[in-house]
Amino acid sequence: MNLIADFNHFSPPRKPILIILHQENSSAGRVGRLLRHRGHDLDIRKPRFGDELPDTMADHAGAVIFGGPMSANDTDDFVKQETDWISVPLKEEKPFLGICLGAQMLARNLGAPVYEHPEEQVEIGYYPLEATTEGRAFMDWPSVVYQWHREGFDLPADAVHLARSDTFEYQAFRYGPAAFGVQFHSELTLAMLYRWTVHGAPRLALKGAQDRRAHFEGRAVHDRCHLDWLDRFLDAWLATDKAVGDTRPAAVLSGP
Repeated sequence: MNLIADFNHFSPPRKPILIILHQENSSAGRVGRLLRHRGHDLDIRKPRFGDELPDTMADHAGAVIFGGPMSANDTDDFVKQETDWISVPLKEEKPFLGICLGAQMLARNLGAPVYEHPEEQVEIGYYPLEATTEGRAFMDWPSVVYQWHREGFDLPADAVHLARSDTFEYQAFRYGPAAFGVQFHSELTLAMLYRWTVHGAPRLALKGAQDRRAHFEGRAVHDRCHLDWLDRFLDAWLATDKAVGDTRPAAVLSGP
């Protein structure tokens, strides 16, 4: 038997990624597709509709909390449940990613406030992104990203600021070895863009929001770089799991 050729035969299945969504028709978009491509099943849960969250991350390779139209400041039980639950992957130092609302929940879990822009500005559309010195040391970032949010947050204590924008200073941060929060929506598919700009059309009139045509024009110009970033980021994110080792057979590791 050729052990190199039959590596996949010996390699154990990868643990699933816990996916937390907030609306009946929400999806994990391109994040989900790329995680499946890496061999991870998706364990999709929606606490808003009664799904429970695990007491430990032992059975999962990581967790992602996605966005939604609600606020991290809302008093709904599921918002508090998800925000408090983030302590589980933080304590176990398992890969955690918060996207938009998920990033705001992470900030709140760590004691930072979440609030609207003082001049009622929003970011809905494509906006420039600037990596910090620490962010550039971590990886290359896209210069323009897709946004859909009206709230931001302060940088939590002991967190590392990774990226900023002109309207909301804290666009991405890292906490500890494996937790990340990002305001922007790398998961966006074309179908999601159509759906968001139709169902969320009233928000396109908010201060600072771009009109619907600009969303599609921006995607044509900037989406490739945004997708390339997501592909590289997920590899770096999954690699933060200190429990992940090389699972190849010893004969493969030692060579001929």
